Order: sequence, then structure tokens, then C-alpha cells
Amino acid sequence: MLRKIGTSVAALLALAVPGAAAMAAPSPIKIGVQAPITGAYAVEGQGIEKAVKLLAEEQNSKGGLLGRQIEVKVCDDQGQAAQAAICARQLVNDGVVAVIGSYTSGAALAAEPIYARANVIQTSDGTSNKLLARGYKTWFGNAAPNSAEARFTADYMVNVRKFKRIAVVTDHSSFATGLADAVEANIKSDHGNVIDKAYINAGSQNFTPVLTQLKSLNPDAVYFSGYYSDGALIKAQMAQLGVKAVFVGGDANQNVDFGKIAGTAAAGAIIINVPGPEQLPYPAAKAFVAAYQAKYNQAPPSVFTLTNADGMRAVLQAIEKTNSVNPGKLEHYLHNMKQFDGLTGSFVWNAKGERVGSPFTAFEVQADGSYKIVYPAAG
Repeated sequence: MLRKIGTSVAALLALAVPGAAAMAAPSPIKIGVQAPITGAYAVEGQGIEKAVKLLAEEQNSKGGLLGRQIEVKVCDDQGQAAQAAICARQLVNDGVVAVIGSYTSGAALAAEPIYARANVIQTSDGTSNKLLARGYKTWFGNAAPNSAEARFTADYMVNVRKFKRIAVVTDHSSFATGLADAVEANIKSDHGNVIDKAYINAGSQNFTPVLTQLKSLNPDAVYFSGYYSDGALIKAQMAQLGVKAVFVGGDANQNVDFGKIAGTAAAGAIIINVPGPEQLPYPAAKAFVAAYQAKYNQAPPSVFTLTNADGMRAVLQAIEKTNSVNPGKLEHYLHNMKQFDGLTGSFVWNAKGERVGSPFTAFEVQADGSYKIVYPAAG
């Protein structure tokens, strides 16, 4: 009888040890992705998701961080504010340490206070200056704010290209209107001439009424501050209507789908942004693009895939250097970096979370859909 009891106890211990070991296994470090996986900007959102997952996979192959694996949690905000707020609450409930996203300023603005209250780090491509004005310590911009881009854009159009009659077109989103307002103000401060400011409804497809009105004003440049899905159609419809003005687009027009949507009309369009993946001279950027191409059998859709990758890389670096996932320690590290060597160049975040140190360029879309830097001139 004693032998049977002893055997039973031993059997129970044998069963209990693996269970105990499993319970003792360190939990993963969770990183969230909030992005438009579906909807009008799905190409960009899917690029963000793929970049973050690629970096997590690479880190996990090295043993993870702090003896823990990286787990990526994804929520599709469709680029919409209401859904973004839902995603933010979901990711907070999932226990993420940081969130990469979202792509649009409207979505980022809706999610920002939720992450701030939960003390969850947010790195995002949202460039509305409103994102900086709130003063949340959890906010880190992956791209320079509208004010910096607007200064470069106005200088290029007024002082470099010498455009005399500039029409400004925007949709009603917080990102696009903020950028359009800033560009208009900078054009005027440079003594340039804004002949009209027109509004479109994003996603409406037919922009000929607005463009017909602009054609009658004889602009030599049409500046559009919105997203590539609309910008490409505007460029195509300008060609159909015989509008001879140069199309100049803000950074959200830089996407591989711009050329696909606009077709042959895309050639000659000017897009203002930081250097794209194919122009980035940094070895780490070239290695990342090659790894992305090998894994997904496609190139990154735009530079925003890489700016979000930089957000992820910075968070991983902060965890490694602080040997912690404590939000306060991570935020302090990110705000006080002397230099971060990103895929998109060296930069830092200031006390407001503004990315500082990003050079802008003017690209011209070529007949094959590729981009050529036309300003500043090479060399």
C-alpha cells in the first residue's frame, strides 16, 4: 500500500514539474500595431504591420529581450478616428508596452489620450501639430510635424520653382487641413501668391468640379495636402481636363500606388517628403529593405514603412538599454537620446515628442513610376 502511495506521489510530481516549468516561463513583451490594415490606406497599414513583425521576428531569433520573446498584437483602425479609439482600448487591455501607429493623424489623435492615460508609448506617423500641442509624454512622432514640412514646401514652390499662381487643395481631415493651412501661411510669408484654396471630400473619386474651377484661374502649381489615393486621381483628372499646372503633393502622396492609380499621368508630379527607401544611403536601411523584400516578395510601399520600423527599433533599443519595460524608464530614455541612428537617418525626439533632424526633399515621379530627387540637387 505504501509503495502504491509513493508511486502515485511520484507520478503526481512528475506531472507537476512540467506544469510548474511552463508557469515559470517568462511572459512575452507585447508590442502593438495600430494601423489601417483595411480601407483606403490599407497598403500603408499592411506595410507597417509587416515591418514591425519582421523586426520582432529578427529580435526573437536572437533570444528576444530581457529573456522574453516579443509578441506583436495588431488592431485594424481603418484610418478612422472612431475605430482608432476602439483599437487603443483593445491594445491597452492586451497589455502592450508600446504601440506603433497609426498612419493617419485623425486616427492618431483619437488614440493618443487613451495611450497617455494608460501610460503606453505611442510612436506614429501622424504629423498634425495638434499631436504635439497636448504635451503627452507618451507621444513620439515617427515623422516630422506639418510645420517643418510646410516650411520646406513653401520655400521650394516660391523661391526655387518661382511659381506665381499657386492653388492649394485639401480634404477635410485634421492632417490635410493642418498641412494645407501651414503651407498657405508659409507661401504668404515668402511673398508668394495663393490664388485659391479648395476643399475635396476624401474618397469621392470625382474631383473634376473643383479642378474645372481651378483651371479657370490659370494656376501654375496645384498643391495637394491629402493622401495618395486622392492625389493620384487629382493628378490623372488634371491631365484629362488639360490643367497644365504642376502637381505638388504633400508627404502622404508618396506611395507605390500613386503611379498605379494615376497611370501615365503620374509622370512629372512633385512629391515632398523625406528620402524614400530607394534613396536612403544607410547600410541598415538597405539591409532592412532587402530583408523585407526577401520575406514578403515586395518592396516597402513607402518611406512610412521605414519610419514606423524606426519607431519599433527605438522602442526595442530603449527596452534593451534600460533593461526594463517600465514605461517611465522607457519614456525618459527615448526623450533623452543624444542620437538615434534610424533607417531613415539620425534623429532625436525633443521634450514634446517631435522628431528633430529629418531632411526633406522634392521628388519627381518618373514615367516608370519611380522617384527622382530634384531638390536639393545631388552633390
